[in-house]
Amino acid sequence: MSSDAENQQYSIGTESPNGEHNAMKDIVATKGGAVGEAADIYGDLQTAEEYGYVERGLKSRHIQFIALGGTIGTGLFLGIGTAFAHAGPLSVLLGYSMTGVAVFAMMQSLGEMSTWLPLPGAIPQYCARYVDPALGFAVGWNNWYQCAITLCAEISAATVLVTFWDQDTSINPSVWITIIIVIIIGLNIFAVSIYGEAEFIFASIKIITIVGLLIMALVIDLGGGPKHDRLGFRFWKHPYVAMKEYVGTGNTGRFTGLWSTLVNAAFSYGGVEMVAVAAGEAANPRKNIPKAVRRVFWRILFFYVLGSLAIGVICSSSDPQLTNDNAKGAQSSPWVIAITNAGIPTLPHIINAVILTSATSSGNAFLYTGSRYLFGVAQNRQAPRFLLKCSKSGVPYFCVAITASIALLTYMSVSTGANEVFLWFQNLTTIAQLFTWSCICIAYIRFHKALLAQGVDRNTLVFRSPWQPYTAYCALGYFILIIIFNGFKVFTQTPWGSDQLTDFFTAYVGVLIFFLLYGFWKILKREPFVNPANCDIWSGKSALDTEVWPEENPRNFIEKIWFWIA
Repeated sequence: MSSDAENQQYSIGTESPNGEHNAMKDIVATKGGAVGEAADIYGDLQTAEEYGYVERGLKSRHIQFIALGGTIGTGLFLGIGTAFAHAGPLSVLLGYSMTGVAVFAMMQSLGEMSTWLPLPGAIPQYCARYVDPALGFAVGWNNWYQCAITLCAEISAATVLVTFWDQDTSINPSVWITIIIVIIIGLNIFAVSIYGEAEFIFASIKIITIVGLLIMALVIDLGGGPKHDRLGFRFWKHPYVAMKEYVGTGNTGRFTGLWSTLVNAAFSYGGVEMVAVAAGEAANPRKNIPKAVRRVFWRILFFYVLGSLAIGVICSSSDPQLTNDNAKGAQSSPWVIAITNAGIPTLPHIINAVILTSATSSGNAFLYTGSRYLFGVAQNRQAPRFLLKCSKSGVPYFCVAITASIALLTYMSVSTGANEVFLWFQNLTTIAQLFTWSCICIAYIRFHKALLAQGVDRNTLVFRSPWQPYTAYCALGYFILIIIFNGFKVFTQTPWGSDQLTDFFTAYVGVLIFFLLYGFWKILKREPFVNPANCDIWSGKSALDTEVWPEENPRNFIEKIWFWIA
């Protein structure tokens, strides 16, 4: 496909003066669907017919619920407890709010790119097209191993959650691991619509539960629990503290406590970009993706910000159960601790069940996302071409199989010694996530320059994010700061011993991995940075421009409400 600037002055509904592009548009219009879209991406019909392509089988309600609750896993229910115990309620609220603002800015940038050109496993392709092929290689493989390791983490967490009820230690945990792996693979291997239906159900359960927990927190706080003890902001005042000292004393200790919550918040927000990865398989993406991206704000506000505020008023950050390594299942969750202390029976079992479905849901989502990242890297010609092969139902089954095979590492958690190694790998995922978000911001900054250089008026875009490119720059700076200082605790400890060296390596080995990936491809291929005036913002767009999705109009009041939700 030609990328000369003079041939890029066309938009939806207009013809390019370039004959090659017009010929491809004829192929796209004739073939249509997945084959036409693949031909537009690959540049020839033969490759498209040989490998096949993903299908746009995710309906509007699938996309909206993936955006609302698809990536809410154990971080919001369980992981937040560690940050809460170290830093206190106010620090957790501020940390999750600050990170939420940066994540929202990043998602606005990603939403604009993914609405313009919705591709499967989009992020490595945006980086390769708009910035540098080496960056696309680095972020693609970085994202893939992040999803694969997080898949293991969520399966392991789900296995632990079963112990809340299963007190019979004679049952080997590998049994539960096997059951969960089989379920997750089954939801991903047949058709993307099956994955979408599963995430719709899982997300609905999580959304209903979180809304119920927020209402319950308000009731307990106001004294409506069985003990009729009005809490108010008791745990924010003496003898408790709102901002606890961590690795220091005085204002320095309170600041480092706040800073420690930022890394935890980044882990909890992990996967928020998943809706853009699914854009390549979404029906009517130019309508559904902007709607999903705009709702990220409400997801952050209600789920994370109000959630962090809620646990701060109903649970003490000094409760020893928060840091109890011997706790079974969800017993160390601040939600379960608060419910137990309020004297509400049965509900802890329900919460544990919901967290179990959340962990399974996140594992399901990360297998899907990881396989699509691998598919995207293959589209960039930075992975073996056989990974492009799709089933008749549009599933890249080699990508799914290879990503799923990493889940076998979860069996390491059965062994105590190997579990320490597994947890070390798990710590890599947060830094990998921050690099992903940073690369999204970098890709958007270059995309923004490309639009200007190639004469595209941003006012004509279907989705235009506000205050750009300044929001992308601010979010990028925030993520880079966390990457640089995420291991600050190590530098406060002297003299250094083996434990400090291990902590330092754990905090920064992810940085080394990313730059090794980048350097490997840069040295191997010696490809230059992409010039904004010549970067490819068009390949694949013709197929989307020719697609027509029927407009659905609500027939009654109930359908109006449903269409607003989904």
